[in-house]
Amino acid sequence: MPQGVKLGRLVTSHEGAFWLHATRGGPRVLLVAAPLRARIDDTGFASEDLAFGDQSYGVIVQSGAFDEISRLDRPEDVDVALGFARALGTLDDRASVAIYSGEAGKMLSFVIDGEAPIDKDLALGRYLSAGIDVPASDVVALERITTAFDIEDLEKIVTTAGVPIKSARRVAPAKSTKTKRETDVSGIRPGPFTLPGRSALSEFFNEHVVEIIADEERYAALGIGFPGGIILEGPTGCGKTFAVEKLIEHLGWPSFSIDASSVASPYIHETSRKVAEIFTEAKKAAPCVIVIDEMDAFLADRSASTDQHRVEEVAEFLRRIPEASANRVLIIGMTNKIDLIDPAIRRRGRFDHVIHVEHAGPAEVEGLLGSLLSSIPHDLPNLAQLAAQLAGRPLSDAAYVVREAGRLAARAGRDQITEADVAFAISRSPERDGRDQNRIGF
Repeated sequence: MPQGVKLGRLVTSHEGAFWLHATRGGPRVLLVAAPLRARIDDTGFASEDLAFGDQSYGVIVQSGAFDEISRLDRPEDVDVALGFARALGTLDDRASVAIYSGEAGKMLSFVIDGEAPIDKDLALGRYLSAGIDVPASDVVALERITTAFDIEDLEKIVTTAGVPIKSARRVAPAKSTKTKRETDVSGIRPGPFTLPGRSALSEFFNEHVVEIIADEERYAALGIGFPGGIILEGPTGCGKTFAVEKLIEHLGWPSFSIDASSVASPYIHETSRKVAEIFTEAKKAAPCVIVIDEMDAFLADRSASTDQHRVEEVAEFLRRIPEASANRVLIIGMTNKIDLIDPAIRRRGRFDHVIHVEHAGPAEVEGLLGSLLSSIPHDLPNLAQLAAQLAGRPLSDAAYVVREAGRLAARAGRDQITEADVAFAISRSPERDGRDQNRIGF
């Protein structure tokens, strides 16, 4: 054989083309029968003559990647994948079989009667994922499977192959042309952040988040970087989630949630993988916010657990949190069991502030009621008296009372909420202690 090659086993054959592996450690060989040789030579592959008995063949010897596309190894880097994608983009839409040469950057294709043409979308997905049936057009799903490429690489590879992207990633804000010390604050509403009924919490967020972001250059000159992580801790129903939602609304940034429904998994390493995925996506969308709800479910003290996977999950957060803050990702955690959180998580540098949020007092409830009723017709001259009745209860109770009073007024045909509506709504919504649930049935 040319180049001293000794043939090994036959792998397959297609229309007079015989695909063989050379002996162990040697290059790959393709024998092409005479009727096909002219067409093969037209593709740009250099073939050498070989006579075997009364048959004449063209011999193509290639090193490196040279195999049917369904059997190729997963690419190790972007350039290798792009070479395959370019060749795939030129493939005849009628082709049933294709052999790819990484050395030549070309494909040899065969049309076989009775066999379906190659689905380029699926073929590229299998190539990038090492044989998993995932279409390359779904770059979001593909990124979760592949570890060698990020989503920008995958988008470039897929479009190079001429495959239209069907499932696009979350679009991150355009890169700023400002200096490192500046920030894009176009999403932030003008003026200070206001949280109805929570003046102390509003003041904290303004001082430690909003003002720093709005005037980042001045703060950076004095050594103050992007805001560090914040933990809001307090009893259930004290308004932690409401406060965070209003802050995100004020900032106008994308937000990502880490909670039991989004990352918890019974499978080994799966929770850690999902957590890493969310942090990676958040960095691409920065500036943004990651909200860790019920963080005691993921970040409990490692010394109290013998579960190695729980230890692994805490370690994943320990790695990711400082990295995220350095990449302009604001992290806010919430819990009603702060004592269960691992001490390493609570350490400054990961979460700089731990803020206790208690149930709202009369003044705070009055502020919330004023905000809730500001756009609703009502005849309630004494909000302070109403607030006194709801003080110490979850803020969600105050919101419920306003909604229920509005429903009662509408049902009675009135055009505004009256004191009688509110009084009846409060009587219908006693503070829940586990014994006051409405019961329907027998």
